[in-house]
Amino acid sequence: MEATKLDSAPTQPVQPKVRSKGLDVPKLWAEEKAKRKPSAAFVVIGHVDHGKSTLMGRLLLDVGAVSQRDIDKYQKQASEMGKASFALAWVMDTSAEERERGITFDFAQHHFTTPKADFTILDAPGHRDFVPNMIGGASMADMAVLVVDANQLDSGMKGQTREHILLAKAVGLKKVVVAVNKLDAATPPWSQPLFETVQTDIRKLLATSGFADEDIKFVPCSGLAGTNVVNPPKPSSPAAWVPKAHFTLLQALERSIPSPAKPSTTAAQDLLKQPLRMQIIDVFRGSVTNPLSVAGRIASGTVQIGDVVSIQPSGEKAAVKALEVSDEPREYAVAGQICTLHLSDIEAQHLRSGDVLCSSQHPVRVAKSCTMLIEVLEALLPQPVDVHFGRLHVSGRISQLVETVDGEGEQLKRRPRVLKAGQRARVRVGFEEGVPLVVGEKVVLRSVGVTAAYGTVE
Repeated sequence: MEATKLDSAPTQPVQPKVRSKGLDVPKLWAEEKAKRKPSAAFVVIGHVDHGKSTLMGRLLLDVGAVSQRDIDKYQKQASEMGKASFALAWVMDTSAEERERGITFDFAQHHFTTPKADFTILDAPGHRDFVPNMIGGASMADMAVLVVDANQLDSGMKGQTREHILLAKAVGLKKVVVAVNKLDAATPPWSQPLFETVQTDIRKLLATSGFADEDIKFVPCSGLAGTNVVNPPKPSSPAAWVPKAHFTLLQALERSIPSPAKPSTTAAQDLLKQPLRMQIIDVFRGSVTNPLSVAGRIASGTVQIGDVVSIQPSGEKAAVKALEVSDEPREYAVAGQICTLHLSDIEAQHLRSGDVLCSSQHPVRVAKSCTMLIEVLEALLPQPVDVHFGRLHVSGRISQLVETVDGEGEQLKRRPRVLKAGQRARVRVGFEEGVPLVVGEKVVLRSVGVTAAYGTVE
């Protein structure tokens, strides 16, 4: 990776207004393990209009994270706009434009807790224009919930369903819960043969994208009616066949939480001891007390109140004056957690989505080019590409096809003239501006609106 130093005026050392307590965070985290429930963030993916936001609104209502009174208020507002069926979706789609058009733009975050686990929902857009946001959301998740309209499987297969599955794989997700939605609107309602047809087709698609069968769970459900989301159907209903062989959506989620995130493992403890690194997923102006805040998922290390952090690529420093995890104030946060950091001593123009917040002692390097090991999905030449590192989206150019390699990464052919779909290869990619990069980071390459390759930074 070729590092580059960006010109910037020398900055005065930041003196945090809030003094750090100097907590031994890895030790505290390990000691508090017994008190913690398992936790996971999941990204909701699937084709536009397949009912993702409505299903998640129903899930939040039925676990008690949203009140019926709020839903009734949304119902009244939605009816006035002639969109009565959108009331549940409005729990997730909060902006006026999303409500007007009935589609989700940026990804929304919602937290909920059950007696068994803590969850964060990342509601990714299904609309084609918003794939960069979807990649950003998926890169923060532990697993995916794929929502499929049982009555419109073809539109999803031809549309976003296929690409979303591919992108979930590209950013490293392994576990998928498939919610086969709108079965109450099937002919006949709750048709078991229809569910089984959808299950067979989606299972094939997931398998060809590289998902292992044991990592996939299928859930027949209806988000609008609330059947088999949190509560199983009644024995007298047409959906009586469902509980005999299938979990509710909530049960499937609880059983799919990836286990390697347990802090007792050496790898997890080692991750906490590495320098802090968090890609900024969102920048927002908060309250009077916290005028400037950033949100993201911590990739490595820990952060606590009073820490001085660097922002790359600008090189500016900021102090952490307060922080929250799952909307709760905390003294510290660790690798794997999605958190909001309230910053001081920095101007808003130095903070952008896709920037990396990192340790001021060990800042992430800024590079203008790097080598990538990629899986090729569409033919590639030395050519311009759109490069996605999580939330960061930059213009780049494949400057060199270095070699094709086998499954072990050993050279098959040096300097090929073209890369074909299905090949594995090393390529050299240059960027128009300096990009904060870490070895091992997941990357997605797109060209003319199509995902052309994915892999990792070497």
